[in-house]
Amino acid sequence: MDGPAIITQVTNPKEDEGRAPGAGEKASQCSVSLKKQRSRSILSSFFCCFRDYNVEAPPPSSPSVLPPLVEENGGLQKGDQRQVIPIPSPPAKYLLPEVTVLDYGKKCVVIDLDETLVHSSFKPISNADFIVPVEIDGTIHQVYVLKRPHVDEFLQRMGQLFECVLFTASLAKVSPPSPVLLCRWGSYFRESCVFHRGNYVKDLSRLGRELSKVIIVDNSPASYIFHPENAVPVQSWFDDMTDTELLDLIPFFEGLSREDDVYSMLHRLCER
Repeated sequence: MDGPAIITQVTNPKEDEGRAPGAGEKASQCSVSLKKQRSRSILSSFFCCFRDYNVEAPPPSSPSVLPPLVEENGGLQKGDQRQVIPIPSPPAKYLLPEVTVLDYGKKCVVIDLDETLVHSSFKPISNADFIVPVEIDGTIHQVYVLKRPHVDEFLQRMGQLFECVLFTASLAKVSPPSPVLLCRWGSYFRESCVFHRGNYVKDLSRLGRELSKVIIVDNSPASYIFHPENAVPVQSWFDDMTDTELLDLIPFFEGLSREDDVYSMLHRLCER
């Protein structure tokens, strides 16, 4: 089993010397707009103690016009054409439990892990925040984990504003441990994703929350290809310790938490 493939769906350009020119990850128009709104330049957990689930079923499944298909590394598939892809029907049992008293009335934010909050690598990282031993095919490997700058502040504020769910396309056994976060937040892994055309997709209709009140924060467009209108894209992060994206996102989410539904604000964002 390929090591990096079990951790992330995107590729670190510094570690992928064999990629063809121009095959780098492409950010969505919404991502570009958000970066302009924040008026800054982006050059490219773990988790502290914080935060301390009436479930409406999502509407019946219907075809959705989606952005260009994305490969595992975030690049566009051949043809760069928009296609109508039917979203799978919601399951009989949703992923999330009922809303708790503490989260009642809050919108739900699904937050990605690798290259969004942290960077994990099988290659040694001198300044790693965590080193996690992982057994793969009977062999113990060391996974080096580096926290994205301002991740603690970002997660603490998100926990105050939203019902938060950690959802990663990594296998559960290689995801960096955080007992405090994992026991307080809903945590879901590759096993809860939908495998679609070579990608592990986080199907938001499986959560058990009203989609107009769900946001996904993720660096990989492939992860939210079923619900791109619910996404707040972020840049993939690997090791830039001057990065401020998470910090800059806080005011945006503070405003989003006061909206009646997420689509109005996210739609305005994409139009800028």
